[in-house]
Amino acid sequence: MGKYRLLALDLDGTLLNDRQEISPANLEWVRRASEAGVTVCVSTGRGFPSALPIAEQMALSTPMITVNGGEIWRKPHELHRRTLLEAEKVMKLHMLAERYPEMWFWAYSTQDIYNKEKWVGDTYAHDWLKFGYYTEDREALAEVLSEISVWEGLELSNSSPFNIEINPIGVSKATAIAEVCKMIGCDLSEAVAVGDSLNDLAAIKAVGLGVAMGNAQEAVKAQADAITASNQEDGVALVIQNYVLKA
Repeated sequence: MGKYRLLALDLDGTLLNDRQEISPANLEWVRRASEAGVTVCVSTGRGFPSALPIAEQMALSTPMITVNGGEIWRKPHELHRRTLLEAEKVMKLHMLAERYPEMWFWAYSTQDIYNKEKWVGDTYAHDWLKFGYYTEDREALAEVLSEISVWEGLELSNSSPFNIEINPIGVSKATAIAEVCKMIGCDLSEAVAVGDSLNDLAAIKAVGLGVAMGNAQEAVKAQADAITASNQEDGVALVIQNYVLKA
């Protein structure tokens, strides 16, 4: 076993290319890492239902981190921990979204995904995990961010420069990766995290080796230990070749 025992991979903008596919090179090197005894862990802002097929494509039965750490799975379908976002906060976030008619919004519950086109009648009847806003109107996005940043109990990040993702305070990929390390019996210094957005930043700073994609937001690149190629250029495969299996 080399220096690194856990490889936590973001999906969109990282493992997946812009066609939402795993490249043959990425797939091959994930397989090689797994065969070498490295625990490869999906670490995504996606919900479990949309992350699962990707884990299955890689033939992984390892821990998974979904909705930015709101759910931690011991392996696919075996939930370890879930942290809920209070329904009252979701209701307030939804009311704020409705003040911006052009803004897209969505929310994950344990039952379903809801959005601007399909919302719930009774917010309190659901167990919520995450809320998000999306707009390419940077001024409107900044206004929303400014307003909710003073609300208590929220963890704010993004998965693109045009969105805001909201989890319960203390929920992040970093805290989830720390929990996965405990689960598999390794130290955070033995973990590698790879990502491209602000929801990856805390993890990239926390682990032994934090890697930003070539297409990552500049704030992520600035804090990373290393920068790999983009998601269009097999950046994950290069991380495994150059760091994980060489260490």
